[in-house]
Amino acid sequence: MSLSASPDQAPASALDGRPAWIRLTIALALGTIGGVGMWSVVVVMPAVQADFGTGRGAASLPYTLAMLGFAGGGVLMGRLSDRFGIMAPVIGGSLLLGTGYLVAGLAPSIWVFALAHGLLIGLGSAAVFGPLLAHVSFWFDRRRGIAVAIAASGNYLAGAVWPQVVRFALDAVGWRMTHIIIAVTTVTLMVPLALLLRQKPPVALAAGAGLARSASPAALGLSPNVLMALLAVAGIACCVAMSMPQVHIVAYCADLGYGVARGSEMLSLMLAFGIISRVASGFVADRIGGLATLLLGSTLQGVALLLFLTSDALTPLYIFSILFGLFQGGIVPSYAIIVREYFSPAEAGTRVGIALMATLLGMAFGGWISGVIYDLTRSYQAAFINGILWNLINLAIVGWLLMRRERLARA
Repeated sequence: MSLSASPDQAPASALDGRPAWIRLTIALALGTIGGVGMWSVVVVMPAVQADFGTGRGAASLPYTLAMLGFAGGGVLMGRLSDRFGIMAPVIGGSLLLGTGYLVAGLAPSIWVFALAHGLLIGLGSAAVFGPLLAHVSFWFDRRRGIAVAIAASGNYLAGAVWPQVVRFALDAVGWRMTHIIIAVTTVTLMVPLALLLRQKPPVALAAGAGLARSASPAALGLSPNVLMALLAVAGIACCVAMSMPQVHIVAYCADLGYGVARGSEMLSLMLAFGIISRVASGFVADRIGGLATLLLGSTLQGVALLLFLTSDALTPLYIFSILFGLFQGGIVPSYAIIVREYFSPAEAGTRVGIALMATLLGMAFGGWISGVIYDLTRSYQAAFINGILWNLINLAIVGWLLMRRERLARA
């Protein structure tokens, strides 16, 4: 097979070069802008709840549906990217995102608002996460780990920036006009950036070059499907736990009398410090492996959740939010690293998609069930305890896999 590049395909010399870093910068910008779909509803939740006169569980439903749309959309947009290249699904996702925010801003009921998040906003945001991570990985070889980690930080950077922007707009023009402004902004910024992604990846990577796997499910004494199922359950469990502070910290602060602004600041701190741990996790995983990195991150996440039970004073909540961000940012990328370590590169795309979908399903369920628990108990204490219990399930699975690997290695 010839490795000469076609006119619309980057030459092999672009691998790890300046064009690759430019592409990574564009991907990070798209992820930051398009990532608004994961975070805006967290800030507007109290205002939407008050406007529609719903309970906290119903007000949490838009976030849950957005996560479900994001999860399913990742698979759909990934397939479109495989077939048509990355530009088409990113443009399509941008238009879906803009349409979703327009519909949400004009929604006559909480149910229309929720459906707009699930069918349009979640699906549109999905185009600038999983598919872009896969696309970036084709432009790097020696620095692939750090490149993917940086690209994956786009949605956390969105979480650090957008809550403050949305909160400011919410105070100035209300939640409806805020959604309409986001609709115009996302389409205006994202479509031109997507047009810069026309060129296909370097032919060397497109032809199948890259890092070989270092192990297989057999190293754990498991079939590929059993290992995948265990990773999926672990992903759901850790992200049910993760969702409690991320989805409800703004509403929690509002209930405590600190106001939406303080909660938005805490959410931004969580995600800003999450960027640090997300990038650092790539370096850690290179040294101790994906499973051990996941165990470390999940253990620290559990510690942070326990801290939230010790105080609801303003200053400790700021500190706990920073620690939560530092502790859990590397958890989700660890699943992609584990897949690369234990599965064939030929099926890595599908396996990574399944793993990420499981984590998003955990976020969706966790965001909803925390709201339901609050409605039943009128307190977030039980919701934090629920998150800790789910975190223990994750630790049990990952710890068992590590012990099984070590035991089989000694046999």
